[in-house]
Amino acid sequence: MNVCVTNVSDTQATTTGVRVDTSRPVVCVQGLGFVGSAMSVAVANACDGAGRPLYSVVGVDLPNEAGRHRIASIAAGEMPFPGADPDLDRALARAHEAGNLTATDDPAVFALADVVLVDINLDIDWSAPQPEVRFGGLERAVDDLAARLKPGALVIVETTVPPGTCEQVIAPRLAAGLEARGLPPSAVRLAHSYERVMPGAQYYSSIVNYWRVYAGTTPEAADACERFLSTVINVRDYPLTRLGSTTASETAKVLENSYRAVTIAFMEEWGRFAEAVGIDMFEIVGAVRTRPTHANMRQPGFGVGGYCLTKDPLFGAVAARSLFGREDLSFPFSAEAVRTNAAMPLVALDKLRALFGGSLAGRRVLLLGVSYREDVGDTRHSPAQTFVEAAERDGAEVTAHDPLVAWWEELGRPVQGSLPDAASFDDGGFDAVVFTQASPAYRRLDLSEWLAGAGPTVAVVDANNVLTDAQRRQLRGLDCRFISIGRG
Repeated sequence: MNVCVTNVSDTQATTTGVRVDTSRPVVCVQGLGFVGSAMSVAVANACDGAGRPLYSVVGVDLPNEAGRHRIASIAAGEMPFPGADPDLDRALARAHEAGNLTATDDPAVFALADVVLVDINLDIDWSAPQPEVRFGGLERAVDDLAARLKPGALVIVETTVPPGTCEQVIAPRLAAGLEARGLPPSAVRLAHSYERVMPGAQYYSSIVNYWRVYAGTTPEAADACERFLSTVINVRDYPLTRLGSTTASETAKVLENSYRAVTIAFMEEWGRFAEAVGIDMFEIVGAVRTRPTHANMRQPGFGVGGYCLTKDPLFGAVAARSLFGREDLSFPFSAEAVRTNAAMPLVALDKLRALFGGSLAGRRVLLLGVSYREDVGDTRHSPAQTFVEAAERDGAEVTAHDPLVAWWEELGRPVQGSLPDAASFDDGGFDAVVFTQASPAYRRLDLSEWLAGAGPTVAVVDANNVLTDAQRRQLRGLDCRFISIGRG
């Protein structure tokens, strides 16, 4: 990877509160969430052969508390979200030093943009009789672009959307805004290239060293999208794939996540079988994965969380019904997968409840891991929330710990940043310990020392194949009770 060198130009344009070097093409990233903030860093690190930045990058977010926090973080050279990827931290430091990455809440900056990456959240409305997508936020974002973009600008939608959104929602909205300014719809090029960002230890690499799929509403838009992505992504090792339409590209992303969600749900029934007959499903899955055609086989666990797999499998039905008027099309596997995965944390809870005679009333539970996966501080739709809410309804007192989460936004409560010491078990401070995600902090624990004073009244639950073989051997030498999801 080239390391960009500092390049201070005299050619700058000023918008409200932000100065942008227009001697380079300007790339605006609309939305600074988990995808947009990391994508901003990746684009700012794109360099020419001499190590000079290719782009001036501006992250744009809303003028609310969350948006301004993200803007201030990016402007200060800090990631808005806690994580454990040193490559991303170094890349952000390089961009900050080079001075080609800034952020603002002023949409006027879109008038300077040569390329806009759209990374706007698009949520499911669960309150509707059937799951629906409300496009209002995305439409307002498109209106901001249509009112300001210069002719020739390229818009790349990275947001995961119901198939047909670019052609039936975004393109008409963009065209209407352009026509109101006396510009033809073709004045701005529109493409779709869905993100495959994986927050965690490989956060940055999942952007620059990973395959991308893309399409344009016109061949010219697709060509422009390909040229841009080729400057940001390592296309030598991870070549791009062009599809025939933006609807096809949108479908590819929804199908990817639906496939993953369905295969995770499928493994739940086999996890119950393994537990019932006394076998190790993780050992079995490891053996099956040696067959190349089954290398991506999933495994039972604590649950599915985060922003994607919890909703994306429903986008097919939403698109069929809302965008194409096809009420006759159904997606039973996808819908059932979402239901099954949402209930996964309750399996661990039921097993814990059974260890205490059918009730958790008055029991003190230490929950290790509130983020939906290790190495990222993301609690959106975390299975830990389902577990905690159900445990507390049952009368349990839950203490939560996470290496990267200090405040649990969805539950409005603090999260412990340091692990309770061994004395917490000596004096009966906890009745149960539940491991939910494979954070290095948990896999490094010496359980023979940490739980030495736990005694037979303490239960340990490995809900997600967190513990190592050595740790499980340590538990067998202790008096505490131990159960593991997916193992008999």
